[in-house]
Parts: sequence; structure tokens; C-alpha cells
Amino acid sequence: MGHYRSNVRDAEFVLLDVLGRQEVLGKAPYEEVDVETAREALHAVAELAEGPLAESYTESDRTPPVLDRAAGTVSMPESFVRSYQTWVDNEWWRLEIEEGLGGTPAPPSLTWALSELVLGANPAVKMFAAGYTFSNVLFRLGTPEQQQLAQLMVDHAWGATMMLTEPDAGSDVGAGRTKAVKAGDGSWHLTGTKRFITSGIAPFYDNVVHFVLARPEGAGPGTKGLSLFIVPQRHVTDLETGELGEENGVEITAIEHKMGLKVSTTCEVALGEDDARPAVGWLLGEVHDGIAQMFRVIEYARMLVGTKAIAALSAGYQAALGYAKDRVQGADLTQMADKNAPRVTITAHPDVRRSLLLQKAYAEGLRALMLYTASVQDQVHAAQDRGIDPDTGDGPDVALAAKVNDLLLPLVKGCGSERAFTLLGTESLQTLGGSGFLQDYPIEQYVRDAKIDSLYEGTTAIQGQDFFFRKILRDRGQALGHVAAQVQQTASGQVDDGLDDVRGAVLRGLGEINGMVEFLTAKAVESQTRPEAVYAVGLSTTRFLLATGDLLIGWLLLREAEVAKRLLDSGERGVSGVSAADDDGRAYLQGKVAAARFFATEVLPRLGADRRTITAADDGQVASVMDLPEAAF
Repeated sequence: MGHYRSNVRDAEFVLLDVLGRQEVLGKAPYEEVDVETAREALHAVAELAEGPLAESYTESDRTPPVLDRAAGTVSMPESFVRSYQTWVDNEWWRLEIEEGLGGTPAPPSLTWALSELVLGANPAVKMFAAGYTFSNVLFRLGTPEQQQLAQLMVDHAWGATMMLTEPDAGSDVGAGRTKAVKAGDGSWHLTGTKRFITSGIAPFYDNVVHFVLARPEGAGPGTKGLSLFIVPQRHVTDLETGELGEENGVEITAIEHKMGLKVSTTCEVALGEDDARPAVGWLLGEVHDGIAQMFRVIEYARMLVGTKAIAALSAGYQAALGYAKDRVQGADLTQMADKNAPRVTITAHPDVRRSLLLQKAYAEGLRALMLYTASVQDQVHAAQDRGIDPDTGDGPDVALAAKVNDLLLPLVKGCGSERAFTLLGTESLQTLGGSGFLQDYPIEQYVRDAKIDSLYEGTTAIQGQDFFFRKILRDRGQALGHVAAQVQQTASGQVDDGLDDVRGAVLRGLGEINGMVEFLTAKAVESQTRPEAVYAVGLSTTRFLLATGDLLIGWLLLREAEVAKRLLDSGERGVSGVSAADDDGRAYLQGKVAAARFFATEVLPRLGADRRTITAADDGQVASVMDLPEAAF
């Protein structure tokens, strides 16, 4: 057994008893994946995750990859190579790829639940397997020849990268200076330097297909002038067999030395540095629509990063809980003055219980947020499987689902990454006391590996701005209004189950969020005539993002508690199989009710303070921050 303890029961409970995914499983276009198949998949992947995938987690951190630049190769622990190959060989990734590429259509709600298990056990395994996901994009958007390349990526387990970032163009993607010049044979020659490129090289790749944003000669400035090019690491000489030729003009010049997630090769890449060996690429789909095409990958990547963070928090909580159940320290608080009182495990201490309940509520609430978002994707994905663009066809319901998914992604990524990192360091590690600071236990590595999640694919500040300006303001609040109506419906429900206090807290939280939206929207409108008014929005979007995430977590925990209370009171068995008829099931359901009630009293009241902080950003306060001379910092 490795370091990792999964929580498959919770995923099943959320998927089936709370989100009702049995209505999707086993039905078109997911006929081959019914409820029983889905449950078998979850348990099989959990077994892989807890065993061979997790086994190399520690060694991969202690023995990071080493680049041989001259040879163009990299070394890494054989144990990690075995873990990766185990994931590839078991082929559960086929549930995520297009049927036309040999995949088995499965709803995103299931595939993201499976992904959480892999990401919790050994996140780099899932990240190195990105070639399968990229093959979907190439298959959907590419020319017939590029679709053949997509099939080769699947058949030969090739890697793939997303090349956006440059040394002087990080968050400002539109400042990228990589150039593309059209060659006489229809290909393009690219020159430039890319930085922070994930999975750029590995000993188990025969080839890597790079998706590169570059500016064609003569194109305009900013993101609109960028196009997306397909640049293989090695030339493919036969699209039928996948025979490989010489190296392309793509050189891995460095692998970054990082705080965590060390086995993941984060590369600096030089394109077309040698005039004798240009970096040859092809325009994706033969259309200049680079940023929109790349966002197909970015949106997946943001969901992946959020799920990775949530998986780490769940793993940290499970490790902290296991330690707390065994660690004997001190007497019960009621007997603390009695030096002869029996020693108790630390789960008897009130503050440890507070900490564990906070970890539990966030770990399970964030999982529910991720799976709720994935359940929205089920509808979008089903439309895409029928060849329909959700933004333009198949009626208003699918179009709305696409907008709601867009709204939720920055919450999964931004709120998930921030809350996970904070709780791992301040609560999970703290539960172990001094032992948590040691490498004898996995939590210190969880903390280091999780920090990148708030930086990957757009920092939390970018997620907050995207959430407000693009997903709410530009959308005129349509998607937000839809989700808010669902929250309102749950919190206003009249059910005799003893959860009215939780409903009241969620309803008050919704009111606080509405107040924030009204203030921020007013300031954004004001900025049309008084530009500096937008500073009040910029000072508040991160706080607003996290507050909205907390509201949705509280709402989803309430939904879980409602189901749990019904099963406790009725004695019925849930769709997931959980039942109050046995001690373990009853304790699990009681924990659901307790987590919702705890979150309602411990976390949701803070939304009032968040609203007051945001709406207090008057001209004087904004000026005191924005007019402060740089030297004063």
C-alpha cells in the first residue's frame, strides 16, 4: 500500500444519491457505462491508486528528473515509470477519449471522479497522460491528416504539451513573441522561447506533440493575433504507421527545480534556435483561431488543477484523521487537572475535532462542487458527442449548461486550490503536530505539491477577474442567476428534518453574495465614465470568488445532509448502497449532517464580513491603496 487513502464511498454518494447521475449512466450516449459499471470503475481505479500508482510518490519527490540536454533525454525513478505504465496499461483513460479514437463514451461526472483518485495518489501520472486529452482536441478541430495524428497519439501513448507561457509573457498571453512564418510546403516555421511547459519530456514518450501559440507574420497584436500550431517533437514520416523520423527543431533547454511536484518535468523550450533545423508546425484545423482553440485545453486544465487540489486536501484529511485516531496525547479536557487521568487519543480534544470537521467539510464540499460542475458538463459533453456545438445548437438548455460550466470552472480551480493549500498547511499538517513537519509522513509533500495549483493555468487573481468580468458581467448574470435560483430553492425548502438552521445560514449567505454582486456591478458600470472606479472591483474579485465558492460548498453540503437525514430517518438504502442499517453507514450519514451544520456555523457567517469588506471599498479606501507611492511598500 502507498500513502494514499481514497474516499470512493463519498464519490458514489455524491454522484448517485445527491446528483442523481443514474439518470445519465447507461443511457445514450453512455449506453456502455451503466451504474454498476461506473461503480466497478471507481473501485478498480481506487485499487490502482492506493497501490501501484501511489507507490512511487515519495521516491519521485526525493529523486527528481535530471535532463541530459546534449542527448535530449531525461532520467527519473524507475518506480515512477512503472506507476505511469501501469496507468497506461490499464486503459481507464479510454473513458475520456473520443469514440472515434477508440474511446468508450462516459459522462464527465464519472471521469472526473476517477481522475480525483489518480490525482490524489500521484498527480504527475495523470498529468503525463495529457496526450490522450490533447488527442480529443486535435480530433475535433483538426484536418483529416491531423485526425490521423490524433489517432497515433492514442495508439502510441505519445505525450503532449500546451505552450503558452514565455519569459516575458506569463499571465499576459497576448504579449507572446513566438513567431510563425509560412513555408512553401504549407507548413510553418516557428521561432521563440516557451517557459513553464508541463510534461515536455519523459523517458516513456517516443514522441511529444506540442500545441504552440505563436503569432504568424503580419498578424495583429494581443491574443487575437495568435494562432495555434501543432509541432511534433519528432517528425512523423508515416501517418498510417506512426513511423518517426528526425528530431524537429524543438529543444528542451532546461527542467525547472521546484518546490514540489518535482517528478513532473516543467521545461523551458527553444523553438527554431538552429537555422539548420527549424521548428516545423502545422496550423490547427487550417484556421487562425488560436486563443479560442487553446481554451479547449485551458478549460480542461483548470478543471484538472482544481480536482488535483481537492484530491490533495482529501488525502491530507484522510492522513490527518488516521493519525489522530492513533495518537494518544493528554487527558480529556474535563480531567485536565487530574495528573492520573487516563490518556486519550487526540480525537477526544475539542480543537482537534474542530480542525477535523473543518477539513472534512471542505474536502467533501469541494468534491461535491467539482462533481456538481462535472454533472453540468455531462449535458454539454452529450451534445458534443452528437456533433452539436453547445454554444450554437441543441436548444437553450445545453447553451445554458455551457455557460454554467464556464461560471463554475474558476470556482473549482480558484477556490479549490486556495482552500486546499491553506487547509493542508494550517489544519491537516497541524493535526500531526511536529510529526507533520517530517518527511516520515506524506502531508509535508502534499503541501508542497499543492502550492502550484493556485498558480497553474491562471493565478487566483486571474480566476477572480475572469469569474466576475467574463462569467458574470459579460454574461449579464444569466448563469449566476441560474445557480442562485437552485441555491434559493434548496435553502427555502420546507422539510421537517431538523436542518432549518443550515438552510437559514445558506439563505443568508446567498443574500450576502447578492449584495457583493450588486456593489461590484455598480462599480463596473461606474468605471465606464470614471475609469478609476474599476479599482474597487479589482481589490475585491479574489475575496468575491472565494466567498462564492464557500456559499456553493455550504449549499452542496446542505443537499448532502438532506439526503443523509432522509436515509437516517427512513432506514432506506441509498442508490450508492449506503444505509443506516449498519453501524458504519449510519456513522457516515451522521457525519454528513454534522459537516453541513458545522460549515453553516463556522464558515458561512464569514460571508457577512466579506460583503462588508467589499462594499466598504469607497473612493477613500481605494485611493489609500492605489495612490500609495511604490516606495511606501
